[in-house]
Amino acid sequence: MIKILIVDDEKPICDLIDLNLSAAGYHCRAVQDGVAALGMIEEGRYDLILLDVMLPGVDGYDIMEYIRPLKIPVIFITAKYEVKDRVRGLKLGADDYLVKPFDVVELVARVEAVLRRYHKAENILSAGDVVVDVEARQVMRGGTPVVLTNKEFGLLLLFIRNKNVALFRETLYENVWEGEYSGDSRTVDLHVQRLRKKLGWERCLVTVYKVGYRLEVPQ
Repeated sequence: MIKILIVDDEKPICDLIDLNLSAAGYHCRAVQDGVAALGMIEEGRYDLILLDVMLPGVDGYDIMEYIRPLKIPVIFITAKYEVKDRVRGLKLGADDYLVKPFDVVELVARVEAVLRRYHKAENILSAGDVVVDVEARQVMRGGTPVVLTNKEFGLLLLFIRNKNVALFRETLYENVWEGEYSGDSRTVDLHVQRLRKKLGWERCLVTVYKVGYRLEVPQ
């Protein structure tokens, strides 16, 4: 299992990231102190580190200097939004830079993208009796192949990587159709209905009133 270290001085943010990445199938550990983070990096092996800049003890830039020779991918997550701050982080060797506040769907997508770059991404995803081979773009339900369109497959990946998270129709449209959402929900709703039927998700892929949809999977 992919191991991710979350380093942020705000516990609610650590908990939010941990909740969503754990739901996506990652094993997470969190720490709120720079010195403690260095100790955990020394003791454990991580596939990815999510790193805040402003930390007590040792700041994120100094931690990045320590991480760089270890060849561990890093995504900076910080409230420092100025271009010079992003440039400094990237020049130090960070693989990506996400500014707070952020959308958890974007966070999961960026984590996936960085892990793919390092050939560490999970290629087999599952929810209940549905198993997805991401690289081969194959879907099995109870051992039986399921044929999905490209848009249905894109929706499936979003739902399965964000289990138990309410996803706005706007988020679904902009991630799968890669265009600006106009407010017309019929396209999204139609594809979700077809996905429900093909996967037998009539009960677990629920409608969230005035929001969108949520894939409910037991934790």
